[in-house]
Amino acid sequence: MTSAPASFAPASSATPDPASRSLPLAGLRVVEFTHMVMGPTCGMVLADLGAEVIKVEPVDGDRTRHLLGAGAGFFPMFNRNKKSIALDLRSPDGLEVARRLAASADVVAQNFKPGVMGKYGLDYAALSPLNPRLIYVNHTGFLPGPYEHRTALDEVVQMMGGLAYMTGRPGDPLRAGTSVNDIMGGMFGAIGAMAALMQRGITGRGQEVDSALFENNVFLVGQHMMQFAVTGQPAAPMPDRISSWALYDVFSVKDGEQIFLAAVSDAQWITFCDAMGYADLKADPLLATNNDRVRARATMLPELRQRLARHSAAELAAIFEKNGLPFAPILRPEQLFDDPHLNATGGLADITLPDGERAGQTARTTLFPLRMDGQRLGVRLQPPVLGQHTAELMEQLGYSLEQVQALQAQGAVA
Repeated sequence: MTSAPASFAPASSATPDPASRSLPLAGLRVVEFTHMVMGPTCGMVLADLGAEVIKVEPVDGDRTRHLLGAGAGFFPMFNRNKKSIALDLRSPDGLEVARRLAASADVVAQNFKPGVMGKYGLDYAALSPLNPRLIYVNHTGFLPGPYEHRTALDEVVQMMGGLAYMTGRPGDPLRAGTSVNDIMGGMFGAIGAMAALMQRGITGRGQEVDSALFENNVFLVGQHMMQFAVTGQPAAPMPDRISSWALYDVFSVKDGEQIFLAAVSDAQWITFCDAMGYADLKADPLLATNNDRVRARATMLPELRQRLARHSAAELAAIFEKNGLPFAPILRPEQLFDDPHLNATGGLADITLPDGERAGQTARTTLFPLRMDGQRLGVRLQPPVLGQHTAELMEQLGYSLEQVQALQAQGAVA
């Protein structure tokens, strides 16, 4: 075993990189033992906000670096603004590096199965005595309870948590079109970490935070649970629901295009009728109020579909935008690269792809959807190549270059 250094520099003594100095979490160190989407999302949020986020990967790399199909974008999407260190946790020397790195952190985040981090002595119980100020964020399938040892996926909790039922048509449960629970679960982990950091500023002590997929999903469908509590009527799946608004639907129009159109108040209904020249509908006493129109949807919507089908989607969009009415073209994700608003407001940023057939090529990624001090939170560090920062980080922990190279030769680090 290669001898380890006797001490290491705590994260609080590190100087933030110049690009992050003006960001709110500059100077904080986050060490993440994460994979897939949920844990990496937590780290990405903290990284975008200025923290130094160090991703601990196996020596052969995070598996999401090489996923195909729907997972092909996971790694470059959720691992920007991070550093990569590659360690073999089954090696005593690699595990020692991991423990020292974790003990130097302000925040540790992980999303492995229950018991995995404890097996390596990298759980909160093992690390908090070394660093009582440590914030430790677990991202799990379920909060502690009867289900906690089940294996969870976004799709699993969508099915058991009512979201797939609400998304699909009756009898056809359908998962949502993105990793909603993984992404939001990671965001809630980040919120918990930031709240714990604020409390640490008062008490001087860290704590353990738990965020879970299933509970996140239940939070998402809470509005439908409350609907039942208030009305006594079960919520119908969204495609089959009784809409609260009469005009609130997707319409097929000229040339086979589709567009979503809405009027969600009596004032908007009048504006809609005036803009489209529908004086007869405006004057119809059976359509006078929103609730009247909801009750008349069965006859009103077919009539509207027939009238609106005479127009192109672009024509309707122009009319609705001019009159301040809600509308939306039906776009595919790849079309958003050309969205004029995203491009005008800096909502997309260039990154360099780290892996795969297009490694080294530039792509554009979506940024965190907020501004701070009038600025978007941009890309400071490219999604890292596997082990890109191993030597740099180990030297910060007190390892000499010779020790790093020896451990690399042994395969304990990469």
